[in-house]
Amino acid sequence: MQAVRIVSDSSCDLTQEEADRHGIEIVPLSIRFGADEYTDRVDLSVEDFYKKMAAADDLPETAAPSPGAFEQAFRRAKDAGATSVVCINISSDLSATMQSALAAAKSVGDDIDVRVVDSKSITSGLGTLVLVAAEGAEAGQSPDEILTTLDDLIERTHVLGALNTLANLKKGGRIGGAQAMLGSMLSIKPIVDISTGIVEEAGKQRTRKKSLVWLYDKMKAAGAIERVAVYHGDAPDIEEFLDLIAPTFPRDTVRVGKIGAVIGTHGGPEIMGATWLAAK
Repeated sequence: MQAVRIVSDSSCDLTQEEADRHGIEIVPLSIRFGADEYTDRVDLSVEDFYKKMAAADDLPETAAPSPGAFEQAFRRAKDAGATSVVCINISSDLSATMQSALAAAKSVGDDIDVRVVDSKSITSGLGTLVLVAAEGAEAGQSPDEILTTLDDLIERTHVLGALNTLANLKKGGRIGGAQAMLGSMLSIKPIVDISTGIVEEAGKQRTRKKSLVWLYDKMKAAGAIERVAVYHGDAPDIEEFLDLIAPTFPRDTVRVGKIGAVIGTHGGPEIMGATWLAAK
């Protein structure tokens, strides 16, 4: 039995198969469409989320897990034989999830050692950090060793997203440093950088094709990188993008997946994101 268990939240966008393989527990956020509230990944799949968002008049809303949901996850880890938990969460600048995790860690402090980490990241960037931490736990690393690794990796994690629209970010109030892009939002395909945990402008292109070429160029210009992941919001051109980057980033070296409801709510439909770790 592992002495350290890894916990994250559903914005990490790991599949359940990935989570099960590495013994990761994922605490879900909630998604609300009007009066209807859903638990992410439990009673709202990624596919159903994008269908509902396309049919909805208003932007869905997201809500952080309760401290109680995290507390239950921490206690399950203890019951399974763990002596420590490392809980890695979505950027605290984008969600109240960290606050819930910290409150829960305090509540269980007398029973189990819980370390809560602000990933300063989202979606596959967060997912990569969670996977590396889980691999460390499987290898027998201590919580301190895992945290030292995470401190290093967080600084080297890059997250770029090519959006089809800024409308979702604007409505959701998560626009951050990309505010200046709003004036011409109808005529551009914006690109945002969330590498520091906040949404900042990275570029803007006139067409979708040009924005994806820009994204690929940015990946190439990053130099030596590792743990490359390409995640998308039900984008119909995902295969085209994977073909585009294949000369430099072959498909068998890239983790590919879907951006879930938490980030999809704010990034909008057909978002294409690339994340990686800058090599040392």
